Amino acid sequence: MRIGTNPQKSEKKIDLTTQHRVIVVVFIPSEDNFYKDSINVFKLCLDSLIASINSKCAITIVNNGSYSKVTDLLNEYLSNNKIDTIIHHKNNVGKIDALIGAARGTREKLITYSDSDILFLNGWQENVEKIFVSFSKVGSVSPIPVTYNKFYGTYSTLIKVATGKLKLKLINIPENYESYNKYLLSINWDILESDSNIWPVIENKKAKAIIGSGHQVLTIDRDILFKTTPTCPSLTLVGGDSEYKYVDEPIDVAGKLRLSTYNNFAYHMGNTVEQWMIDEYNKSLKESKLEPIIYENANRNMFSNSFRFIKLKMKKWLVKKILKKTIFSKNY
Repeated sequence: MRIGTNPQKSEKKIDLTTQHRVIVVVFIPSEDNFYKDSINVFKLCLDSLIASINSKCAITIVNNGSYSKVTDLLNEYLSNNKIDTIIHHKNNVGKIDALIGAARGTREKLITYSDSDILFLNGWQENVEKIFVSFSKVGSVSPIPVTYNKFYGTYSTLIKVATGKLKLKLINIPENYESYNKYLLSINWDILESDSNIWPVIENKKAKAIIGSGHQVLTIDRDILFKTTPTCPSLTLVGGDSEYKYVDEPIDVAGKLRLSTYNNFAYHMGNTVEQWMIDEYNKSLKESKLEPIIYENANRNMFSNSFRFIKLKMKKWLVKKILKKTIFSKNY
């Protein structure tokens, strides 16, 4: 039996005070073997994220079946107003399902997907957002530029280069050399022996960006979640093609740009804290923050069309083949 009227019914609509949300999925089952330093890595990730965002950004942490020490840490951060939202899963439901499930419940225009081992540098948020407002039809931006990923999930970007809608410059960026090598080491790839490598850059009067990115940390346009991201669960713990299918390919299928910042604004740490990471964090704390960029509300019409995936695969193959023989033939 209900007595009286729920007072919330007479309240006004909720005012959305944020425009950007970061979602971090964490799974640390113990402090043994592979995970022996993971909680320290995760804490550094959290602290660097909290210190580097402005008032227009909020944080959601998805606790994907971690052990009790992680749960206690997150509850402490929440009670101290350092993070906005926690989602607790008793058991590991899989990285992608935990991530996409949380993302679809957000209301902000921009959503950053992040692994729990990312070191955020001051200015990452503002520089990522600057690219969204400086170029049209941006689907994703990562604060970690990766020159090797120019052909990974970038068909919709490269077709604009091939048709002249984007002007591409292949240039050397020496200041990215050390940070890029740290990224390569974090994923056990061979490092570059010199700073003479070439980066695929697009630019306009307001900003520069690099084509392509990884998926350890990237910010997407929320519309992609409801247009081209698969609606069925992945049911995958981690890896396989789950990140490609649910994170990377939907950006391409939506016909939007996949970019990264011109310079490096985050690091992939791996499972061990090193002194240089602490030094970078301390250095970042001393730097001043930029003013937040304000967005207008965007239309969020929802649709799906599986035929677009088939057309995309056919076109990707053709565009990649043409560009390798023309624009990229003498530079890579």
